[in-house]
Amino acid sequence: MIHCIRTNATHADYKKLVTELDAELRIRDGDESEFYEQFNKSDSVKYAVVIYQNEIPVGCGALRPYAEDKIEVKRMYVPLEYRSKGLATLVVNELEKWAMELGFYNLILETGIRQPEAIHLYTKNGYHIIPNYGQYHGVTSSVCFAKHLK
Repeated sequence: MIHCIRTNATHADYKKLVTELDAELRIRDGDESEFYEQFNKSDSVKYAVVIYQNEIPVGCGALRPYAEDKIEVKRMYVPLEYRSKGLATLVVNELEKWAMELGFYNLILETGIRQPEAIHLYTKNGYHIIPNYGQYHGVTSSVCFAKHLK
């Protein structure tokens, strides 16, 4: 059985998954990991989602308001053993639903060129590549996406 909860950065399962995500990103990003880590602090996350399969936390994601009309998708993660089962899409769908409930219809996000699974996930879920924004401007290892919700 799969179910999803809405929570925040204080939730134990969210913190556990984010710790796993950070460890994976340190390996993938190598020397650039310190640069990215400064933008991925979860302490102040008010909008986090954790997805469960048979009561085991198998994915997470978060939202962070970016501008008056934009919200940023952050901290997306599904452990390796649970990937390619549609769980990340369920997280994205829940985040999009929550964003609309909060009054945000424009979503943005950044991922890395070393994360082809993430690039595929966002592309298949209707996100399109945009010029790198904010702190990612000029960073060649970053890929930024956007999606307008109806």
